[in-house]
Amino acid sequence: MRDVVEIGLGKTAQRGYHLDDVAIVPSRRTRDVDDVSTAWQLDAYRFGIPCVAHPSDATMSPETAVALGRLGGLGVLNVEGLWCRYEDPSKILEELAGLDDDGVAATRRLQEAYAEPIKPELIAERVRVMREGGVTVAVRVSPQHTLALAPVILDAGVDILVIQGTIVSAEHVSTTDEPLNLKEFIADLDLPVIAGGCTDYKTALHLMRTGAAGVIVGMGADELATTDRVLGIRVPMATAIADAAAARRDYLDETGGRYVHLIADGGIDTSGDIAKALGCGADAVMLGDALTRAEGAPAGGAWWHSAASHPDLPRGFYGVADEPLGSLERLLFGPSDDPDGSLNLFGGLRRAMAKCGYRDLKEFQKVGLVLDR
Repeated sequence: MRDVVEIGLGKTAQRGYHLDDVAIVPSRRTRDVDDVSTAWQLDAYRFGIPCVAHPSDATMSPETAVALGRLGGLGVLNVEGLWCRYEDPSKILEELAGLDDDGVAATRRLQEAYAEPIKPELIAERVRVMREGGVTVAVRVSPQHTLALAPVILDAGVDILVIQGTIVSAEHVSTTDEPLNLKEFIADLDLPVIAGGCTDYKTALHLMRTGAAGVIVGMGADELATTDRVLGIRVPMATAIADAAAARRDYLDETGGRYVHLIADGGIDTSGDIAKALGCGADAVMLGDALTRAEGAPAGGAWWHSAASHPDLPRGFYGVADEPLGSLERLLFGPSDDPDGSLNLFGGLRRAMAKCGYRDLKEFQKVGLVLDR
């Protein structure tokens, strides 16, 4: 039975749990770490690690998307980002990397940088670079711009389309604009679509019914996100993932076997966070801030969300650049000399799976959890 709390005489609220509130419980069996597989597959595309890059210009350029793809993850380029607004955004990224941690001034500079119009020819060029890199090509577009940019994106020849916003629903109501009908839009495509974020069972189920191959759970919330302060919306990730996993189970029964992948996006910084997100039912995680610690990150270690540059209602602070911890490969696979779980992210996941006796990610979703906070 769901834990419901009375917060006053006229209102109740469901209790939710963050990833920090839960812990993994080992089972009776352990397994050799070399026998563990972290591979997962979305539609026809197989990946060595359950890692999807958050499409922020701070971490994803065409080159870093290719680098992540070659290491087994899925890089996602934001077609509404700087790489599709400027012929060469390197100088702007260098400037952004050197900003002071001044909320107002940094936000204004981000808004100015993203005021440049999106150039369709640059979308095609960036996709071409990624395609020549020999990796699975994925790009992100917001729901508001999907109908306008879809022809350009599809003509460019992407493999996976990510439709991502702070909150994405299967049914958007508007009396002023033609809304995006996700079900009709996805039905006309010949490529898999990942859609989100969502925060609850009902929205996750509705997104699955649109035909999406993957659903993003969460809003990318971390210590720099301000969606809670600006909109009053906060997602307890452990509960959100578990609710979406329940929706996936019901949708699997409803359709007679169609499986939709869940990608957890928010509050995931360490290898332990990754393990707990997958233990709650996710198939993969979306990493953003964690990838800024790699050498060669486009913004030199600085971090901001896509919503941080919104022209009217920014929802995220600018994070100053930190010293890199190592190469992208070391960040993902080690070796590590840092005991806090920020390096060897997926080596840590493999170790957690081995300690609990599971050989692959689908089995690991059955791991026991305990509330200890």
